[in-house]
Amino acid sequence: MTTEALADASSRMKGAVDALQRDLNGIRTGRANPAIVENIMVEYGGATYPLNQLAQIAVADARLLTIQPWDPASISDIEKSIQSSDLGIMPGNDGKLIRLPIPPLTEERRKELVRSVKKRVEDGKVAVRNVRRDVQDRIRKLERSSDISEDDARRAQGDLQKTTDNAVADIDEVSKRKEEEVLSV
Repeated sequence: MTTEALADASSRMKGAVDALQRDLNGIRTGRANPAIVENIMVEYGGATYPLNQLAQIAVADARLLTIQPWDPASISDIEKSIQSSDLGIMPGNDGKLIRLPIPPLTEERRKELVRSVKKRVEDGKVAVRNVRRDVQDRIRKLERSSDISEDDARRAQGDLQKTTDNAVADIDEVSKRKEEEVLSV
């Protein structure tokens, strides 16, 4: 019973780390990266779609992304969505292709992005702690209902803490890499 709870905790914590990784990939770093725009939501044809479902996103060079819509009629909707996003990049289009020049980040913007990274990292750690709390409650309930012994409960709590510590270490590593990426010129 505790092994199921610990396996559940491990998979949920891994999911929290993966979600944080995907979230941080969307933060602009001064280099062209399709991940910064692929999840921008675009209103098109009466529905809302992520950009990567409406267009092909490619890296033309280190500071230029190109977006080629599958349907040329969607180009103005895509352009509006990019302009209204928090990227701070002005797209240019030639009627068939949108070009996004990625300007170099200013020092002030880099520091602002690092603060944003730290906030998202803390949210990821909170998610991991919430999983830990949930599984701890399940273990305590099993102990109170005499389904497991006190020793088994204590052992499971220790294993849960190790799993939590590993997940937090993974989050710290992801955070460190992203901060270095943002701060590199």
